[in-house]
Amino acid sequence: MESTPEQLATRVGREPLAPAYLIAGQEPLRVLEAADAVRAAARAQGIAEREVFMAEGNQREPDWDALAASLRAPSLFASRRLLELRLPTGKPGTEGGKVIVEFCSEPPADVCLLVTCGEWSNKHGGKWSEAIGRIGAIAVAWAIKPHELPDWIDRRLRARGLVADRAAVQRLAERVEGNLLAAAQEIDKLALLADGQPLDVERMDALVADAARFDVFRLVDAAMNGHGAQVSRMLHGLRAEGEAVPALLGMVAMELQRAAALARVRARGGNLNAEFKAQRIWDARQAMYTRALGRHPPARWERFVAEVGRVDRIAKGRGRPGIESPDAWLQLERLLLAVAEPRAAALLAG
Repeated sequence: MESTPEQLATRVGREPLAPAYLIAGQEPLRVLEAADAVRAAARAQGIAEREVFMAEGNQREPDWDALAASLRAPSLFASRRLLELRLPTGKPGTEGGKVIVEFCSEPPADVCLLVTCGEWSNKHGGKWSEAIGRIGAIAVAWAIKPHELPDWIDRRLRARGLVADRAAVQRLAERVEGNLLAAAQEIDKLALLADGQPLDVERMDALVADAARFDVFRLVDAAMNGHGAQVSRMLHGLRAEGEAVPALLGMVAMELQRAAALARVRARGGNLNAEFKAQRIWDARQAMYTRALGRHPPARWERFVAEVGRVDRIAKGRGRPGIESPDAWLQLERLLLAVAEPRAAALLAG
């Protein structure tokens, strides 16, 4: 039976763990929190042994033989084990699907299988996901639509012990512009600052940073997620508010350098999961980087990093007269549009 991640997170702590769970969708915060709820329930029920399987290095798929062997092997250190399978594309392929179906046909009593997917649509799934649904639970984090966001925010506020009137909830929804991670961060901040008092729109304005100012964190996320139109809109908003290009470039440079480092590791067949940890990239953000890496070859990420330096020189009046446009905002927009869309890389030549 399919449910929402929030429904699964609520239910999983109240009942014995099922043999298998599938949590999927392009809302990484909701997928992560539901998966965390399964992990917490596993610990509460005495499951101390955990293994994670995912594609590493230049491999496109996890090591299916290793997963199959682990699913069949008896637990060495605990009576039960949690095995996690991470599929950013949401597709295990023929071999992976067969491993999952075989496990679900006769699930061993000492194993709980948790499958998480970073992408999901009505075209995903198949016999393998149906098999999980028969013995366990499926939760899909469908994208939150604009008209659904206020209710999502209101439920999360109440879960944190906060009460806000409808106007205040709507104001927060407008400010986070559909970014659930930004909304969650603001709500966590409100839980510390509100002192348990009800929130009206005036108090919301006073306590919440104006995320509608298109801060640089969300600007870079939009580029990494491939949202070119959103990049342009955010940049125009920042420029209209009097922001300076050099003030934005530090975060842009840091994120592009991270991506370039990840691309180098991936190109040489290294352990991408270890590099995520080394770069301190949260689980909730790893799918974004993985999708971005798939859009560009490693050499292009190095060029993006170099372009940040060029934009900085232009912004400080040190560009080459007659060769480079003196408009640093235009050059920054071209750079971030190229990150978002490979076809826009030709803009960098200008």
